[in-house]
Amino acid sequence: MYDDMLEEELNKIIETSNNNILITDQDGIILYSNPKLWEIYGMKSDSYIGTSVYQLESEGLLAPSINAIVLKEKKAKRIMQETKTGHVVMSTGYPIFNKEGHLVRVISYGQDQTEILQLQDQFEQLQRKVKGYQTEVEDLREKELDNHYLIARSNETKHILKTIHNVSKTDATILLLGPSGVGKSTFARAVHDQSNRKKEPFIEVNCSTIPESLFESEIFGYEAGSFTGANKQGRQGLIEQADSGTLFLDEIGELPLAMQAKLLKVLQEKKIKRIGGKKENHINFRLVTATNQDLKEMVSQGKFRLDLFYRLNVIPIQIPALHERKEDIPLLIQHYLEKTNDKYQKYKKIHPSTYEVLTHYHWPGNIRELENLIERLILTIEEPIIFPEHLPQSITGQVEPPEDSTFLAIEQDCEENFDLKKTLEKVERQLIAKAWKKCKTTYEMAEHLGISQPTVIYKLKKYKQYL
Repeated sequence: MYDDMLEEELNKIIETSNNNILITDQDGIILYSNPKLWEIYGMKSDSYIGTSVYQLESEGLLAPSINAIVLKEKKAKRIMQETKTGHVVMSTGYPIFNKEGHLVRVISYGQDQTEILQLQDQFEQLQRKVKGYQTEVEDLREKELDNHYLIARSNETKHILKTIHNVSKTDATILLLGPSGVGKSTFARAVHDQSNRKKEPFIEVNCSTIPESLFESEIFGYEAGSFTGANKQGRQGLIEQADSGTLFLDEIGELPLAMQAKLLKVLQEKKIKRIGGKKENHINFRLVTATNQDLKEMVSQGKFRLDLFYRLNVIPIQIPALHERKEDIPLLIQHYLEKTNDKYQKYKKIHPSTYEVLTHYHWPGNIRELENLIERLILTIEEPIIFPEHLPQSITGQVEPPEDSTFLAIEQDCEENFDLKKTLEKVERQLIAKAWKKCKTTYEMAEHLGISQPTVIYKLKKYKQYL
């Protein structure tokens, strides 16, 4: 009676246990088991009592059997098993000895590790992705550092950057040409930073901001007491400050004729003499100049020296106006948006339809105008998202939207109703659909639309039925 109750209690304990339990005798015959154990192996729970674990092992159902291993080695063991159902089981077996020291039972526990291993694998995959993202971000940061945020999606800009890369290691004089605001000073800095002189000074001089009466003393410097009001110790000129480095003369077309002759002499002789000085000092610098004027026309008008023009025009690089490289505009908008948000601790975003309007604007002030506009919008617009209606009339009044389905849809919607939110959502949907067809990856879509990659994922899910 007592033994029957003990047997029943033991069976109930094993049956209700959260552990997967298997108990065999000294011959490997299964005496007790937990029903959950057999579910892991894809086997029925009520058909293996009295069966030998050696038989199940030979049939490949328990491969290998932890109980059989413990019976053989007579000590506790732990193994990993892979079942036919694809589960991974960690089995731990313990021997039980009687008073005489004979092994009479083996009890083992099986823990299904499948889900844990899957989670671990997913975690490792995420780690690899994160590492990949970090590497990509670092690469982008290095490129941004090298190029000073020179955005190059358009073929025109890519060609300029390639030219700069090819000539930067030389000391050839570069003349940057292009309208005001296209970023000539940024390109000049890129020349210096990719040159062998990058650790030396980069001296930038805007020739249009220095009064003609002070130009010579600023550029060439002066000795002590050379004129009334002069510094008692004298002063080093900007050209001398650029020694071993790069001298960038912006707005070179504004250089007075008298100074043109003196600059030409410095370029020819590689020597400089301060005002009031008697000694000529050797000077070594790389010259980069820039102008938004037609120097050839100025030469024909007698406003610019022909011999100096030839000295400067060794490697002319024409930088096109912003409206001539529209592919760069969304990326520039995104760059200045992030830069200005970071500067003022703001979190503003630009709606895709706003990108579309800004991309088709003429930008007479080029990149300088774009940067100023983004800063103004972030500081003056209270809403978190900047829509086209937030843009100044000077921009929206000049933009002629392209005759494609997106803008035709806007016109049609405006004729049918005045629901701005629904109309903008329709435009956004069509822009997402176009980018989905055009781009290969969500990262490329993000770059194309000027939004973040997670936002692209969200929009794709939102408009999935329309793609």
